[in-house]
Amino acid sequence: MKKILCIVTSNNVKGATGIPTGFWLSELTHPLAKFVAAGISYDIASIKGGKPPIDGDSLDFNDAVNKKFLDDVDFQSKLANTIKLDDAKAENYDAIFFAGGHGVMWDFADSAAIQKITREIYERGGIVSAVCHGPAALVNVKLSDGTYLVDGKTMTSFTNGEEAAVQATDIVPFLLETTLKAHGANHIAAANWSNHVEVDGRLVTGQNPASAASVGNAVIKLLS
Repeated sequence: MKKILCIVTSNNVKGATGIPTGFWLSELTHPLAKFVAAGISYDIASIKGGKPPIDGDSLDFNDAVNKKFLDDVDFQSKLANTIKLDDAKAENYDAIFFAGGHGVMWDFADSAAIQKITREIYERGGIVSAVCHGPAALVNVKLSDGTYLVDGKTMTSFTNGEEAAVQATDIVPFLLETTLKAHGANHIAAANWSNHVEVDGRLVTGQNPASAASVGNAVIKLLS
């Protein structure tokens, strides 16, 4: 059975603003629904381990997929007891997936644990995937040869235009699209809120929450 490691933020506040944040629920549940349906098992990890913060704005109980997982005992147990990322072993996984939500902008990019396990999974032939702000995990990942993982890769993420639309340009510590480009990525930005996924070899990225399920489908296609 294939296995994927899903990573969420441990950060619950938007920097100095004091505004609550966390991970965006559907950016975890929608890909998970695809993984589970395809018979892929999963673990959930976070930077600090334990129970991660969910962005309250993402608690949409009218979303049938969200509701299914929030009612699922196994999911609830894994979410309440996420693995501390330092303790996760790359050899146990065929793929890694980074969910978004504004929280990740403060704890993903500079995480040594993220950089290590992402490099190890990728260099073992595994798949690296992320959605929305999730690609913040990838901005500083360097391969064993010293090059950035994103250098020369066609990819996407939450765009500068979308950041402006949610009035967070001056809140986030860096602009994700701009930073990915600075590290060599060929960043493709579709219209705001489009379902948009880019696949470049074993790198799969999605632009925003609307792209989450499609990221899951793209990962499954590569795993199969």
